[in-house]
Amino acid sequence: MAGLKITFLGSGTSQGVPMIGCDCPVCLSDDPRDKRTRSSIYVETPEAAWVVDTGPEFRLQCLRERVRRVDAVVYTHAHTDHVMGFDDLRQFCLGEKWLPLYAGAETMADLKRIFAFAFNGENLFPGYVRPEPRVIEPLASFHIGATTLTTLPVTHGRTTVFGYLFEREGRKLAAYLSDCKEVPDAVVERLRGVEVLIVDALRHRFHPTHMTVSEALEFVARVCPGAVWFTHLCHEVGHAETEAALPPHVRIAYDGLKLEI
Repeated sequence: MAGLKITFLGSGTSQGVPMIGCDCPVCLSDDPRDKRTRSSIYVETPEAAWVVDTGPEFRLQCLRERVRRVDAVVYTHAHTDHVMGFDDLRQFCLGEKWLPLYAGAETMADLKRIFAFAFNGENLFPGYVRPEPRVIEPLASFHIGATTLTTLPVTHGRTTVFGYLFEREGRKLAAYLSDCKEVPDAVVERLRGVEVLIVDALRHRFHPTHMTVSEALEFVARVCPGAVWFTHLCHEVGHAETEAALPPHVRIAYDGLKLEI
């Protein structure tokens, strides 16, 4: 049994939706799918569970989705909206458990700088975060349980961000690319035929570091996935009206959405 379950802890961009002080139609929307915390996913398999990124609302997201188990943390990059819930990982280190953290070299260096208290070995007290850093390389693979994760380097402004491909029993079950503007040909080839593609589609207007909805659709055409979910959405993307204009196999993700593959 392949067995992969993905829960969207958050589907919003760096400022979340609604935005502070904004009275636009999406920020004032009554549609619960238009309420977006910062982007992150929780992945479960029969033998393991992990999160991709720990944004500022990580604690609240875990409470909302009743997350009780985290065996590892996988980071895409170290921007504020993807790491600032780091200290709430302490609950998953109870019993002096060490928690594997997977990240690229630059991201890991940033994590060690920002959260030096957790990495410097001076705070090994009960109830504190105990990270076990595991640096991963671009287009390299590693395992969490029986799932193979492959790092997918993509361009996000001046930053190289890691997306991830999840494979089990030889099947390309899902891929997650939360922040990206350009995707190298090598990554496109690695993704061809993936069953579920989750990808950045920030807004309709041009943005220098994120894909627009139209750019994301062009990327989808290159990859030819089975199903597609757009994420990392800003307040210019209303859920209902945007999804109504998309092809049938392309949908808009929302906080709390669960996919079972």
